[in-house]
Amino acid sequence: MGRRVFIYLLIFFLIMAGFRSKLKKSFLHIFKEVTTTSIQKRLGYPENTRLLIIHADDLGLSSSENEATFEAFEKGMVNSGSVMIPCNYVKQVAEYGKAHPLADIGIHLTLTNEWDTYKWGPVTSPDEVKSLVNSNGYFRPDKTGMVKAARSTDIEKELRAQIDSALRAGIDVTHLDSHMFVLFSGKVLRVCYRLAKEYKLPLLLTNDLPVRYTLPRNAIVVDNLYYARAKDYKAGIANYYRQSLRSMKPGLNCIIVHLAYDNDEMKNLTGSQTIYGSGWRQTDFDFFTSDECRRLIDDNNIKLVTWREIR
Repeated sequence: MGRRVFIYLLIFFLIMAGFRSKLKKSFLHIFKEVTTTSIQKRLGYPENTRLLIIHADDLGLSSSENEATFEAFEKGMVNSGSVMIPCNYVKQVAEYGKAHPLADIGIHLTLTNEWDTYKWGPVTSPDEVKSLVNSNGYFRPDKTGMVKAARSTDIEKELRAQIDSALRAGIDVTHLDSHMFVLFSGKVLRVCYRLAKEYKLPLLLTNDLPVRYTLPRNAIVVDNLYYARAKDYKAGIANYYRQSLRSMKPGLNCIIVHLAYDNDEMKNLTGSQTIYGSGWRQTDFDFFTSDECRRLIDDNNIKLVTWREIR
């Protein structure tokens, strides 16, 4: 207890003395570390527990995406997902959620549209959020271009509309994350954090964020975020997932996957694209519904948790 009091006093006098350097930020980070109860303890687990959310992105993208994810919820190890509200198959997700009230379904906040043949735009009228759209009224394909052009007021208007639309559809929203990690960009993150606080929802945050030290001390932060890249798919994506599960460390971990059947619908949607293409999504589905995946989780003493529990 004496050590903690000493740290409090030291930080107080440093701040009062006007330190405006990296040293000050480091001490603020230490302050948050020593005053924050771990997520393991907050969920009732021992400090050294490996907690894991296996999270399926892109619900609502297609019927194939939805049906594969629902099957993985029920028969596999996937225990969480998030829906893209501007896409065409949101109603199917809402119906599933009503039939499965304990399903862990969040909102995949969407401000970009990366596909060549499948276009979507804002839930809000494009005229009301002009900085978010191109001349055709669709979202821009790249995150960098979106962040550069978007106004914070338009970002908030659109993301609020997506949350409200999900709630009106009857989805019991458990958390917020973002398509193509757009919320990891400064001005988008600030909007997302305000909305998460207002709607009382956990937000996918990681220790990689440059603003980590500015977050409230009770913020839920994912300690390790896993997601396969193109090089992992080329080398055999199942190997990436095996290694991730075997080397997982204590704390809150999240593996992001993209599930769909490699059928005509997804082939037409993704075309010849390999990255997150139809074949990639089938491979994700195959691994996370396999007996091998279940054994790896059991053998490595990994405990599955959901954003619903964290909420």
